[in-house]
Amino acid sequence: MRKMKLVLYYLIVLGSTVVISTYGPHQLAQMTGDILLGGLFPIHFGVASKDQDLAARPESTQCVRFNFRGFRWLQAMIFAIDEINNSSTLLPNITLGYRIFDTCNTVSKALEATLSFVAQNKIDSLNLDEFCNCTDHIPATIAVVGAAGSAVSTAVANLLGLFYIPQISYASSSRLLSNKKQYKSFMRTIPTDEYQATAMADIIEYFEWNWVIAVASDDDYGRPGIEKFEKEIEERDICIHLNELISQYFEDHEIQALADRIENSTAKVIVVFASGPDIEPLIKEMVRRNITDRIWLASEAWASSSLIAKPEYLDVVAGTIGVALKAGRISGFREFLQKVQPKRDSHNEFVREFWEETFNCYLEDSPRQRESENGSTSFRPLCTGEEDITSVETPYLDYTHLRISYNAYVAVYSIAQALQDILTCTPGHGLFANNSCADIKKMEAWQVLKQLRHLNYTNSMGEKMQFDENADMAANYTIINWHRSAEHGSVVFEEVGYYNMHIKRGAKLFIDKTKILWNGYSSEVPFSNCSEDCEPGTRKGIIDSMPTCCFECTECSDGEYSNHKDASVCTKCPNNSWSNGNHTSCFLKEIEFLSWTEPFGIALAICAVLGVVLTAFVMGVFVRFCNTPIVKATNRELSYVLLFSLICCFSSSLVFIGEPQDWTCRLRQPAFGISFVLCISCILVKTNRVLLVFEAKIPTSLHRKWWGLNLQFLLVFLCTFVQVMICVVWLYNAPPSSYRNHDIDEIIFITCNEGSVMALGFLIGYTCLLAAICFFFAFKSRKLPENFTEAKFITFSMLIFFIVWISFIPAYFSTYGKFVSAVEVIAILASSFGLLACIFFNKVYIILFKPSRNTIEEVRCSTAAHAFKVAAKATLKHNTAARKRSGSIGESSASTPSSSISLKTNGNDCNSTSGRNKPRVSFGSGTVTLSLSFDEPRRSSLM
Repeated sequence: MRKMKLVLYYLIVLGSTVVISTYGPHQLAQMTGDILLGGLFPIHFGVASKDQDLAARPESTQCVRFNFRGFRWLQAMIFAIDEINNSSTLLPNITLGYRIFDTCNTVSKALEATLSFVAQNKIDSLNLDEFCNCTDHIPATIAVVGAAGSAVSTAVANLLGLFYIPQISYASSSRLLSNKKQYKSFMRTIPTDEYQATAMADIIEYFEWNWVIAVASDDDYGRPGIEKFEKEIEERDICIHLNELISQYFEDHEIQALADRIENSTAKVIVVFASGPDIEPLIKEMVRRNITDRIWLASEAWASSSLIAKPEYLDVVAGTIGVALKAGRISGFREFLQKVQPKRDSHNEFVREFWEETFNCYLEDSPRQRESENGSTSFRPLCTGEEDITSVETPYLDYTHLRISYNAYVAVYSIAQALQDILTCTPGHGLFANNSCADIKKMEAWQVLKQLRHLNYTNSMGEKMQFDENADMAANYTIINWHRSAEHGSVVFEEVGYYNMHIKRGAKLFIDKTKILWNGYSSEVPFSNCSEDCEPGTRKGIIDSMPTCCFECTECSDGEYSNHKDASVCTKCPNNSWSNGNHTSCFLKEIEFLSWTEPFGIALAICAVLGVVLTAFVMGVFVRFCNTPIVKATNRELSYVLLFSLICCFSSSLVFIGEPQDWTCRLRQPAFGISFVLCISCILVKTNRVLLVFEAKIPTSLHRKWWGLNLQFLLVFLCTFVQVMICVVWLYNAPPSSYRNHDIDEIIFITCNEGSVMALGFLIGYTCLLAAICFFFAFKSRKLPENFTEAKFITFSMLIFFIVWISFIPAYFSTYGKFVSAVEVIAILASSFGLLACIFFNKVYIILFKPSRNTIEEVRCSTAAHAFKVAAKATLKHNTAARKRSGSIGESSASTPSSSISLKTNGNDCNSTSGRNKPRVSFGSGTVTLSLSFDEPRRSSLM
């Protein structure tokens, strides 16, 4: 067993040696210590493209294009470790070491370095101290700081997660890395793209853009980021015209095709989720074409990238809006950066290349110098390594806005704080089994990972540092705008706002528009919409087969308005309002009803009052001349009731005028219906009584008893009571109420909702039924003496009544608003005036202006004439043949009805000689003798 373990040891050592020496990175920065930290930084932007035909052993690809910002990030990690090693409070008596590799911004190079971390940890886990003296071996890496790109970190996290080695990235923001089931040991000091995508969508919404181009790197950073961005803008009704992927490894024709699509697009805003190296080929092509009318919205990966922020690119990228990480402050870091020198920093192999790239020279014994001599690179002069670094302008010394550098600094301190918690752990209060503590001398990577997950401390800037459940940190961004420096034409990152994800919605984004320069010089916000803004008073209308952001402006319909630009829908005005002419606002509708103050209402009111006054005058005349024959003959008691009912009819019309209230709506129809039924029932009873009396051959006591005054009033009461009951049932089951009719444009008609049209029909129908019966009796009694029933006038009044109310029905249902009340008022007044004029005006005329006709003799003559007309009619019936032979009728004896008629009377003589051929009537003291001459061809009437 012992021998097998020894063999396994040699195999692992051999394998790790092959991995590290043969395929591992050749350059690194390292320093020994008690505890070793790993580092992964993009010191180069990429690798040289080289075909591997496998004719010989494959060689490691060469990294190209030195990344000055990446080197500064590396320096931030070294600076933090130096501070911790020199601290007396943080990890005292413990030295931190480091091994830092260049990922060259590629997955392959990052995995080469990661394998070296993993291999060393596996050797330590075998515990082979008993077989050899291993005091000089490199200690295990207990945590790794890095990597930068999300795609690189994803690959590294998959490998480190197998061994639970904690990885803290300072720049990988892909939201996929928040999946703790897949990336168990991954943590980061940069916010996730989940928040960044939301911030970028809020910025677009803030500037009211809705037509954009989206460009994303074809990796685990760009694709998830732009996917989240698409979801966010969809919720905000923003459309993407072009959605493109890009990579630094695209062929020239692919970049040109992409530039063609962007140039032909009507969208002016380009949202880019990519790193600097990935977007640089497109920027170069845009510069070559001189496309300067686009606004770039940069994600944090290139928002302050020195690779893009070059003076030669400013014509295209000036005015870029960047979502940058919140800058931090590192005391003493500026001086540390300025002290870098090749001879002083021999532990950092990247310093030599940095120096050569900064001063464009070669150091002595530089491998790049040998490549130059072989003709593979351009010629450069030699340099001493003691040049003044502050005399040149380099992104390395841009320490004004430390963002990624600060994140790397925080990552190192977070690991150190976790180690400090392990060092100071009190047994019984630890995080491990049985609340035990880890031994810092025999500590393993998974224990550090456990401690990091529960980290909670305050850093030197007073910020609280802790990882959430997804091992992410709080999201705070700075909004920057790319300006052109007036002095030397370089890029200046001007802070114009901020975005804080952890405050209330609506206050998360703040932008000072006055600080922004668009395209490097303009202060006017560019227009990037598919369609022109819709002015107030219009709304956006859909265009077939076009995105929702492309629309046509449609004027709001009547009764709707929009008071702001780009309204998606027009808002309906409230019921009491209507839209103005240009549909930008609503004004209160004019309220209309049959008012007392309008001319039409005044005219109707005057007519109603006039009717009341005339009826009262007639009643006064009847009261004043109550004992005259005409008043007595017309049944004065019923006439009084009839006149009172007419006053009620005229008065009821006034209730229809004025603003309808609930009580007036419930009063007006019953008042009108009951008044008219009372009026018509009086006429009906009076007419029918006289007709029966005159048609009776011999009036008996039974007739007089049956048609006594009390019974007449009873019949009037019963007829009226039926109408009262109809009104009571109506008011109980469906009472009318005031109603505001909003159906008419610009006007609110206040009317009465009758509650039940059927009940109104019953009310008017019953009134018309009585009127029809009354018309029948009036027509039948049209030949009675005029002093009694005025049959002809009653017939005319009933005809007027029918004409008015038959016309009322279609007029009522075809009108609206206040005219409904006006139609009914007119109908009431017309029918009331018809009844008043036809029945009473003739009598008043006789009473006031023809008093000679208002005597008992005139009444008796009229009555006698009617009686003899009836007798003559009977005589004519029995003597038709005799009249035809003789042509005349002589006097006959009293016993012969065909020749003479004698009646007993106690009246005075009345001689009437109205003409030569008129009948003659003479009244004696005891006997009345009438001589009728039939010589005249037609019947005459008595006056």
